[in-house]
Amino acid sequence: MFLYQICQCWICCSPSCRNRVPYRREMTNASLVTTFILTGLPHAPELDMLLFGIFLVIYVLTVVGNLLIMLLIIVNPHLHTPMYYFLSNLSFIDMWYSTVTVPKMLMTLESPEGSPISFPSCAAQFYSFDFLGSTECFLYTVMSYDRFLAISYPLRYANMMSGRMCAILATTTWLSGSLHSAAQTTPTFRLPFCGPNQIQHYICDAPSILKLACADTSTVEMVIFVNIGLVALGCFLLIVLSYVSIVHSILKICTSEGRWRAFQTCASHCTVVLCFYVPLVFIYLRPGSKEVVDRIVAVFYTVMTPLLNPVVYTLRNKDVKKALLKLKKSVFIQSK
Repeated sequence: MFLYQICQCWICCSPSCRNRVPYRREMTNASLVTTFILTGLPHAPELDMLLFGIFLVIYVLTVVGNLLIMLLIIVNPHLHTPMYYFLSNLSFIDMWYSTVTVPKMLMTLESPEGSPISFPSCAAQFYSFDFLGSTECFLYTVMSYDRFLAISYPLRYANMMSGRMCAILATTTWLSGSLHSAAQTTPTFRLPFCGPNQIQHYICDAPSILKLACADTSTVEMVIFVNIGLVALGCFLLIVLSYVSIVHSILKICTSEGRWRAFQTCASHCTVVLCFYVPLVFIYLRPGSKEVVDRIVAVFYTVMTPLLNPVVYTLRNKDVKKALLKLKKSVFIQSK
């Protein structure tokens, strides 16, 4: 307990040890918050069981679907290509992205008073949620670059996107996501929280948490706004530039069949990117904030997008469907 109080003092107060003690005195009788309450999605109480069942089914399908894609890519040699290597990374991210958010949402639906979450757990969820989300942004950018090379430079593609290059790009996305998340989590949870403790959301997210801080949050808000803006808009612009170049290359293809196959290759990626970026930009990069609207829109990129990835890439991708049929046949033969 004593060690926990020291950690709380370090997180919520100034770095100087001499400044920490006076700061605590200035708070008089107010005590630092050790537990937050997640209020969950806005809804009528009679819908608790229905929403619980819907989101539970979505979560199970998300985990199973993304695990299935990773398994197909691992066991099928024909899918050992850069595109599917990055797709397996995306499935891994989406599986954990959903795991970080949906179970806590389900807990808020079970309790009408909201779901309690400790200060360290809230900080851990905040970091994990932002880490996986920003890593996904970077990965979408890398995947669009991969498609650009495959369509614009088909003869040089194998050398330009070698196994070593794929590993470097994937590692860079994970490290960049980690640094981006740390740059937001650290200043947010160094703020003092002395009450109230109700987070008007189903996850520990920046806009909702900053409203509870009993200190000036303008600097932290600016840091988060610029940080998210640079990552989200920067990655989105790079994706747009990649696809402008891709469209230009596709139009040069002589046969209509070749053009159609090239467009099909990129359609799945574009669909998922739009479903992820539109609600993200709406919540974090628009002026003003409405808690009810934000919580509803957040469902699209925290719950629906991780489910869309296995659905879109399975239903629209012939290679994945062939691998799935092959896996079904092998399982059926072994079961006999």
